[in-house]
Amino acid sequence: TNIVTSVEISDGYSNDHGYFKPLLEAAAENGFTLKEVSADKAYLSGENLLTTLRHEAIPYIPFKSNSVPQSRYTPKSQVWTRMFEFYNLHRAEFLDHYHQRSNIETTFHMIKAKFGQRLRSKSLTAQINEALCKVLCHNLCVVIQSMHELNITPEFSNAA
Repeated sequence: TNIVTSVEISDGYSNDHGYFKPLLEAAAENGFTLKEVSADKAYLSGENLLTTLRHEAIPYIPFKSNSVPQSRYTPKSQVWTRMFEFYNLHRAEFLDHYHQRSNIETTFHMIKAKFGQRLRSKSLTAQINEALCKVLCHNLCVVIQSMHELNITPEFSNAA
């Protein structure tokens, strides 16, 4: 659906790795059922693999070219080792799931194409709000499009 399930705004120079766990947990807390999580190599760590499994989802995060199985110098978790073995023994199946990640890039493209690539606001607070509004408007457009394509009638609760 290209729905954005959770958002964290950072400066342009932040390391993305630290955002994996909070974003994944926010998506789960917001009622999304996680079955698979695809992420690029920047998110590869035992902690991120374990966090994904704790939410009963399968992590599809490819391994780096310098990733090696357990050795006495680089102890790895059991989760890391098992995913590394799956990655090496069933590469085609792994990559079929991993390439769902291209949907993420499509979502970014959709937002930038519809609402522009740049932020126009001057202050940091206004820029954050502008970025969040772009994501919110994108989600509304996706919901409206899905309503028409799938002939769905929305039901809104009174609490909203």
